[in-house]
Amino acid sequence: MLRLSADKLDKLFSAISDAKELYLPVEENGSSKFDKWSEETQVNLNRLNTVKSPKDLFFPQSEDLMRFKKEGKKITVDTPDENCKEFVVFGVRACDVKSIEVLDRVFLSEPVDTYYESKRKAATIVSLACSEPEESCFCNIFGIDATEPAADVSTWLADDYLYWEAKTEKGEALTESIKSVFEQAEDTSAVDAQKENVKAIIEKLPLSGLNLDYFKNNDMMDIFNSEKWDELYEACLGCGTCTFVCPTCQCYDIRDYDTGHGIVRYRCWDSCMYSDFTLMAGGQPRTTQKERFRQRFMHKLVYFPMNNDGEFSCVGCGRCVNKCPVRLNIAKVIRALGGEV
Repeated sequence: MLRLSADKLDKLFSAISDAKELYLPVEENGSSKFDKWSEETQVNLNRLNTVKSPKDLFFPQSEDLMRFKKEGKKITVDTPDENCKEFVVFGVRACDVKSIEVLDRVFLSEPVDTYYESKRKAATIVSLACSEPEESCFCNIFGIDATEPAADVSTWLADDYLYWEAKTEKGEALTESIKSVFEQAEDTSAVDAQKENVKAIIEKLPLSGLNLDYFKNNDMMDIFNSEKWDELYEACLGCGTCTFVCPTCQCYDIRDYDTGHGIVRYRCWDSCMYSDFTLMAGGQPRTTQKERFRQRFMHKLVYFPMNNDGEFSCVGCGRCVNKCPVRLNIAKVIRALGGEV
């Protein structure tokens, strides 16, 4: 394991950005988001979670797919260059690392989404272990270890040092290219102490006792037809906030835009909570807010794990817990249907 004094982090960021584009949590207007690093950016590694996850770097909120141009009877189709420039994402929490694995299952399954694939191949992910979990966190119920985030490189901020450990070939290659900024960490007791402290905190968090057994052991249709959905959905505004802050949501719409010189076909994030989602000539297949509400959580907790070796499509990051304007979130659904330990 290597280490670097925390007051020299800019030296590390500069070394990384000399070779590759670097994205990390940046403070802007009182909130934090993943953005490109420069010497002027205000980096914030102390905030537990960014408003949106780093999903945007792999599956952008809006992305051009192709352009059509007509000249007489000739139509030309141009597609974006899919040879994405190599980049590094630094400071990704364990829950968000797991969320990228969820997205991989969706976009890298056949037929492969080549737009997503090009960005994943170009990325090196550097995770950052949690040091102060918040009350809204519940990643532990999905088997995620906030103290040992899996990624190409795992890092810990402890006792005024950044500890660095490469985990994959990509991580080794990045480490080798910037090794001169580090020193060998002879003593890693600070990391061990932080891990023990964080695990103790997580055990005491209000959502750490959520129980997923109901969704693992009950028939899909029994869960679908539960009378509890009738009460759960009533407060839902259908605003879609939960879907836009969620690191695993992958619904999108494809649209064409007339530029006046041709047509741009692009995709943009969409939400299953909207009344016009998947609207077809025959109408909306889910005509009520209850149906749309139920669909979202059935997918997260039942449909996705049924088709993905038991992996849930939620990582317990707590963003929806913090952002839902009526406090109606997946933790409340799990508690209402499945209870607690």
